[in-house]
Amino acid sequence: MKSMHDCYELNNGVKIPCMGFGTYKSSDGCGTQGLKTALEAGYRYFDTASFYGNEELIAQAMKEAGVKREEMFLSSKVWKADMGYENVKKAFAESLKKLDTDYLDMYLIHWPLPEVGYKDWKQLDIETWKALEELYKEGKVRAIGLSNFLPHHIENLLEHTEIVPAVNQLEFHPGHTQEVAVQYCQEKGIFVQAWSPLGRKRVLEHPLLAELADKYGVTTAQICIRYAVQRQVIPLPKASTVERMKQNQDVFGFEISAEDMYRIGTMQPTGWSGEHPDCERIYFK
Repeated sequence: MKSMHDCYELNNGVKIPCMGFGTYKSSDGCGTQGLKTALEAGYRYFDTASFYGNEELIAQAMKEAGVKREEMFLSSKVWKADMGYENVKKAFAESLKKLDTDYLDMYLIHWPLPEVGYKDWKQLDIETWKALEELYKEGKVRAIGLSNFLPHHIENLLEHTEIVPAVNQLEFHPGHTQEVAVQYCQEKGIFVQAWSPLGRKRVLEHPLLAELADKYGVTTAQICIRYAVQRQVIPLPKASTVERMKQNQDVFGFEISAEDMYRIGTMQPTGWSGEHPDCERIYFK
């Protein structure tokens, strides 16, 4: 990969950019202008979800920026409350309407369980995935996938449905790399995407990453993103200023050595969000 516009090929042949722009909480404060700024900074892959509440803002930003639909790779997700065959169909139609488009490049199941302790999650996931399969076969979405699914969740789908997911979004950053889930997905031909690829303040201020940033003449954020790229994980960084947006995409002019990759991959647990699909969320001070 030599730029964020270079593409990987998904397991169904669809090309996907090697980096996207995460839009979670983009409606808080910066709104349409922040999304327009991302477009002006060159991003053409937007990752959103019905839960984010910004699908209409994305459509507005694209219109105001004069960016054509065919130039974009648009991905959205069906929320926990909308799981199940019929609910998915309605949620998908609503996302299309809000994004002002007649197709999506990718559509994902946001979480494997509607709530912690839900007993019938296996059947619910199957019904939800079959709705996505149908949308795919109808040509309404070019690729379908998952978000926050762990190997035991994915195994359930592989055993009872037809189409292998194209991607799985996971929280992935130095200090929280979810090695078992990443290895499982890559062995199954499922591309891993990194939400929160920069972690949090604890990650960006970690002494090891600060040392490596100084060594390579970049920022700690760029180290985090480059780490994902070298792991063939698709990062979905967020930023609120044009300077940081451009900085986040400027990670193709250096390479982290094998030794330093091992050091990053084995650093102590740092910066986890507290989110886990099977457990109650943990909140940190």
